[in-house]
Parts: sequence; C-alpha cells; structure tokens
Amino acid sequence: MRRRGRFRPPGPAVVVLVGAGTWTAVASDAPSPVHRSDKVMAVDGVQLDTSFFTTPGTGRRPAVLLAHGFGGSKADMRQEAEDLARQGYAVLTWSARGFGRSTGRIGLNDPKGEVADVSRLIDWLAKQPQVRLDKPGDPRVGMAGGSYGGAISLLTAGYDQRVDAIAPSITYWNLADALFPNGVFKKLWAGIFFNTGGGCARFEPALCAMYDRVAESGQPDAAAVKLLAERSPSAVGTRIKVPTLLFQGQTDSLFTLAQSDAAAKAIRANGAPVDVDWIAGGHDGGDLETSRVEGRVTSWFDRYLKGDKATDTGPAFRITRTGGVDSTDGAAQLRGATSDSYPGLESDRKSIALTGGTQRVENPAGATPPAVSALPGLGAGGGLSQLSSLGVGVSLDFPGQYARFDSAPVADNVQITGSPTATVHVTSTSDDAVLFGKVYDVGPDGTQQVLPAQLVTPIRVEGTRSGKDVTITLPAIDHEVQKGHRLRLVLASTDLGYASPTAPATYTVSLKGALGVPTAPQVDTAAATLPAWVWWLPPAGALVALALLVTGRRRTATPAPDPELAEVPLQITDLSKRYAGSTDRYAVRELSFRVEKGQVLGLLGPNGAGKTTTLRMLMGLIKPDGGEIRVFGHAIRPGAPVLSRVGAFVEGAGFLPHLSGRENLELYWQATGRPAADSHIEEALEIAGLGDALARAVRTYSQGMRQRLAIAQAMLGLPDLLILDEPTNGLDPPQIREMREVMIRYAAAGRTVIVSSHLLAEVEQSCTHLVVMDRGRLIQAGPVAEIVGSGDTLLVGTGVPVEEPVVEKVAALSGVASVTRTDDGLLVRMEPGGSAPRLVAELVRLDVSVASVGPHRRLEDAFLTLIGGSA
Repeated sequence: MRRRGRFRPPGPAVVVLVGAGTWTAVASDAPSPVHRSDKVMAVDGVQLDTSFFTTPGTGRRPAVLLAHGFGGSKADMRQEAEDLARQGYAVLTWSARGFGRSTGRIGLNDPKGEVADVSRLIDWLAKQPQVRLDKPGDPRVGMAGGSYGGAISLLTAGYDQRVDAIAPSITYWNLADALFPNGVFKKLWAGIFFNTGGGCARFEPALCAMYDRVAESGQPDAAAVKLLAERSPSAVGTRIKVPTLLFQGQTDSLFTLAQSDAAAKAIRANGAPVDVDWIAGGHDGGDLETSRVEGRVTSWFDRYLKGDKATDTGPAFRITRTGGVDSTDGAAQLRGATSDSYPGLESDRKSIALTGGTQRVENPAGATPPAVSALPGLGAGGGLSQLSSLGVGVSLDFPGQYARFDSAPVADNVQITGSPTATVHVTSTSDDAVLFGKVYDVGPDGTQQVLPAQLVTPIRVEGTRSGKDVTITLPAIDHEVQKGHRLRLVLASTDLGYASPTAPATYTVSLKGALGVPTAPQVDTAAATLPAWVWWLPPAGALVALALLVTGRRRTATPAPDPELAEVPLQITDLSKRYAGSTDRYAVRELSFRVEKGQVLGLLGPNGAGKTTTLRMLMGLIKPDGGEIRVFGHAIRPGAPVLSRVGAFVEGAGFLPHLSGRENLELYWQATGRPAADSHIEEALEIAGLGDALARAVRTYSQGMRQRLAIAQAMLGLPDLLILDEPTNGLDPPQIREMREVMIRYAAAGRTVIVSSHLLAEVEQSCTHLVVMDRGRLIQAGPVAEIVGSGDTLLVGTGVPVEEPVVEKVAALSGVASVTRTDDGLLVRMEPGGSAPRLVAELVRLDVSVASVGPHRRLEDAFLTLIGGSA
C-alpha cells in the first residue's frame, strides 16, 4: 500500500536556471526517438545539472530517477535512461553535489544535502505533464543506481514517502560498518573515496576533518562512526517500505554481501517485497552483468510502477556462479542459481573440523610488510577477485605473521553460500589485537590455495592481555570446494587494505571449535544449457554430434602465425563487430589497415565511429564477428601469448593513493606474475619523465602526473605495441605537450604507438600516420602530411603586407576561387585545375614579395572533410 505523506526539507522550490532540449537518434527498429532536456536547477543554494528523458506522446507515465556512482556524473546514466524512456518511463538523471557540472560540496548522501536535493527533484517531476501522479504533488516514481547512487535510492525511500519502488546495486546499508568493519579502518578504500571525490577539500568540512583524523590515527573513533552511520540507509531502515530489488557484488571488498543482507532483512521486516541478486562483479572487478541487471530492473519497475502484475520479476534470490572459461573467447562462463526464498548468510551450517595447535603471530613494527588480499583500484576491469573465481591463487601471507588451521580433505563437494564462522582464543602482548580472518580453498597437492573473492574479515579484539574467546564471522561468499580439497582458516596480523596497529606485538591464537560453513541447499544451480536437438538424437546420433563439436572446436582454434607478418606490429583485415542483439547493425565493419614499426598512429573518428570497439578487439577484450587481427603475425584471441607484447592505457588507471608512484608500479608488475627483471621499470620511468615525483605518494600527484604514471604502467615491460585511449583527457596545455613528448620518445626506439584522441591539433603534432573512421568503416589511412596536405588552399607567405588593391587583383586571377589577407600573407583557395606554379608566377608579375608557398589545411579541416562534418 502506498503511503501519502512525504518528506519536504525547508527551503525554496526548484528553480530552472538553464534549459535545452535535444532529440537522441535511435536505431531504426526502436519504437520512437528519445527527447532529452538538459536543465541546471537551483536547489537550496546548489546548482544541479539534470537531464530529463521522454518519448513522444501525450499520455502520462511513471518516472524513474537514475543516480550515478561515486566520482561519476549524470552522463554515466544516459544510455540506461534512454532505454528506460523507450520502455515507457519519464527518466530524470542528475549530477550529485560536487560531481560533474553540479556545484556544492560532497556530503556522502547527507540527508540535509543530497537526499533533500532528490526530494526537490521529485517536486519538479510532479509538475511535468508527462509524469503520472498518484495525487497532486505525488508522482509515481522509482529510483535506481549503483554504489553511491544505490545508497541515495535507499535513503530517499526512507526520507520521502513518495518513492514507490527502488532497485539499488552494489551499495551500502551502513557506511560506518563498510569503512570501519569491526572497528578496523579500511584505509585503502577510504583513501580512494576521498581522492576520487577530488580531495578532502571537496567534501563537507565535517567529513574532511573526520577523514583526516581517522587516517592519521589509523583507528575510527566514536564520532566518526556516528557521522557515517547518520548518513547511511540503516539510519532510516524502519521507514523503507517500498518494493526493493537488491543487487550486490560477490567480488567486492568495499561493500560486501553482508551489506545487502542487512538491508534485505530490515526492509522485509517492514512488510515490503524484497528480492536479492548476487552478481558476479563488484567494486573489485569481474562481470557487472549490466544487460541482465538493467533488464531485471525494468521488469521490477514494470510490476511496481506500471502495475503490470503479469510481469515476471525473477526469483526471490539469485546467485551468478562462475564455472570455468569459454575456450572460444576467454570469457568466464556464468550460470544462475536461484531459490524461492532468500536464505540469508547462515543457512544450513555444516561443521568442518580443523586441526592446528596454539600458534604465535607477530604484528611487525609499522605493520609492514602487509599481507595482500584484494587490491582496490588495481583490481578494476577483471581484478584479483575474477582470478580467484577461476581458481587462480593470488593472495600473499608472510611467514610468522599468521596462524593457520587446516581441515582434512573433504569427502564430497561442499557448496559454501554465506558467511563461515569460527571461534578462537586470542592472547596479546598489547591491550588490543587486530586480526584478519580468511578461508582458503587448498588443492589436493597443498600448493595451490585460492581465497574466494579475495575477501577477508578484519576484527579488533579488545582486552586481550589475559586472553579472550572471539567468534569470527568470515566474509560471505558463494564457493564450491571440490572433493579432495581442504579448507584452511588463516588469521593474519596485517592486510594491505586496512590499518593495523603500528606498534609491534605478539598474538597467541588457538582454536575453540569447528569451522561452520553455510550451505543453502535450497539454492539450485541452472544446468549448463545444451541445444534442444541433442535430446532428440538417438545415442548413435549423439556420438556423431560429439564428433562434429570436437572438430568444430579444432577449426576455431587459434590460426598459425603468419611468418610474413612477424615484424609487422599490427595488421587488421576485414574486421567486423555487430551491435549486441543485432544482425545488421555494425559498430565496426570490414575495417582493414596496417601499422609499421616506429609509427605513432592516430585513430580518429566522431563519437560512435567504432574506435573504442576496435581497440577492445585489438586487446583481446571482445571477440570480433568477422575478419582478424594479427600482432607480429599472431592472431589475437583472449589470453593470446602475443598480448604480452602489447601495453594499453584505456579509460585511466587506478592507483593506491598512499603508496608512491614507484611502489604502485612495482606492485602492479608483481601482480602480473612476470619476473621483476622483465619489467624494465627504469626505462619506462625515464620515458615517462616523472623525476623525483616517483618517491611521493600518489595522492599528492596532479592529474597530469597521474596520467604519466598510468602511461608508465602501460609501458612496463617495454611492449612493442603501445595503445593509448584518450591519454590527454583532463590535462592542461603544458601537460598535453609533455604527454606528446612521451609518445614521441617511446616510438623513437622503433616501437609503435596507437593513440585515440579527440584533440586533432595534438594528433597532428604527435602522430606520423592516421586512420580515420566513421560509422564503423575506414574513411582514409596514411601519413599525416599526406592527409592534411591534400587540400585546395595555399598559404602564401609575403615579406611585407599586401595592399587591398593587389588582393583584389589576385582574386581575379584565373584558377583562383578566393583570397583572404592574413597576418602571414595571403590565404588562396584554388579552383579545380588551378596550380601553385602558375599562381606564383602571377604573384611575381604583380610585384608581390613571395617568401613561401605551401598547402594550408589543418587536420581539423581534413577530418571534417573526410567524415562529411558529422563529428
């Protein structure tokens, strides 16, 4: 039942300062175009940059507010907004305070700031003729968003009773619990938060002071916990009574599955429908399953906003499980497991005995070296969590700094779904002990141990000098332990992601019981799909089918290297990639070009030209639908060994802010598993030219220095082919010039650089060759001078200014279309058939002092000519 009250903070109504509308072009099979209206709204002294999306029609429709993640802006939500608009919703996106073009300071979803802003936006929606109303001032409205945007969805539902349904994703229920779990400071993620926000000064003063205080002491105080808890959805948990679809990431050391568990229990206790969906990805990387998530959100809103009771919103509980790698494209294979009810994190515990006597654990001075589990920032785009899901052990514990307790080999497969628990006795030479609990899956030979999702549980145990029993709730995971494997409980004294006591101490740890693992047997995994015709075949036919499958796989194996291309950095032949779900719409179509050693190649094209898709195929991230890519003669496939000769800078890089530039690069290279001697870190750093800054913490770097550090990271190992996607984004002119010199220096040694950029003047100065694309096709390829110099305009340099009567005489010459006087002389546009030698002869006859003659066409002119002005 809908509630009719609403939260209205004191303050003036929304005022629209600036507005503009545009029509968004859509594919021909879309039902209608989408109209986007951009407005800057004044809300309680803050200017919010908004976009409103609708489709043509006079009927009223439900509204949806889409909130962006931390560090993003409304632009991140545009595609989802357009998709929802086509599904019959009026969609409003906005940049939160302190992000994008919106003003104000970041309040971490302050109820008096960001939450009040959203209520003002709902006021505005209630006045729009396209929006359905439940009563005057009360629009039918839902909210969705990820991370920071997911939290504002939950908070607004608690503060403003006009919200009718929400679908938050990978977010927090209690931010204090997320950043200060069990009283331990999650320093790396907190540092990333404040640095991504633009530095402490961009936040509200109370938040800035809190962060400085906790970061300096290494331990949260009561005031810090209270401040973050008050800005958390849990503070209004008893007031969230709307249908809620919760997505949470399994590969997420920032906001763990325990956060969505607490949210689900609280909201369900209020009597509201709640479904829970554990996706494969999260803040530490992995597959965010964007298409599936957005489809389920649309179904949720169809049911609870449009009132379509026939809509299937999916199971009450769903988990995405990873099972190996697709041999054709290297992608992780995902399957769904479902249940008709949410089992929570404690369902059907199984006791597994552990062995291991009393053990001493040293907390080293300065808490260094720290153990390594997740690597926030460095894990994005795949991450250590994704590796662990594929059975690759990537964690690191230091001898003497952890206690270890092992089980016997399990007799049958054990499915862990939820939070394991263990009780231990801890004694310390200090007043308090800080330990990090984790459960490893150890292979039969004992050498390969995998930390599921790279997750650890920190715990601060107070009053441990005389000894204390403590029950540890370990991270919630979904992981199958194979028959013959062991489970290993590890309690370490340090972890890279957290603040440990800096004073040396000795902990004594012993077991007090078995390891309890939740199994959630009611959760059923979908079987791997098989073509229907397999079941129709008799046994003999099935054998034939199997033979065909085997030979088919052989045919799709990686082609043999082409020896004639062994020295060619890149050869692309008839490359094509269709848009997802389309049979005739192409992102890239029949693209062919070649790149030689020593070239700096500029990849140009308007938005939607297919540049990024081409680069992603080149890096083996997505599979082409046709054609091939060869690097030094080897065909590119996901995980192809030749990719070790390719370095890439795409969409920026994440760094650990408290570490120096050099330490970040060394840690990154270590994570690749390749020998340290192969990193060529000194050569890469010399080319990048960071100088003394390498010894400073990355949090002190300017944007330009961060970009150069990212380029240095891409250059580690001195790859023969370096790919840079928009490397000058966010840089000022001096920094752009420095970046240009970095690219030129790198190629000077005979290596090859491919750079995609929208700064045409920079491309003209730094690149030797160009590839121009438009609508997925090749328009022109060749040397920069050849493409730029093929125009019909000549610049005539003169020793003295040319008088106007003489200019008129030049304009009247045969073969001259027009003449413009410039500071440097004359700009002469020739007619077809006109020639430079004839022009020079005529100029001399007219007593014009000719100092130089040359083609005059900027790359911008050539580019616009080639693509027909569609940029």
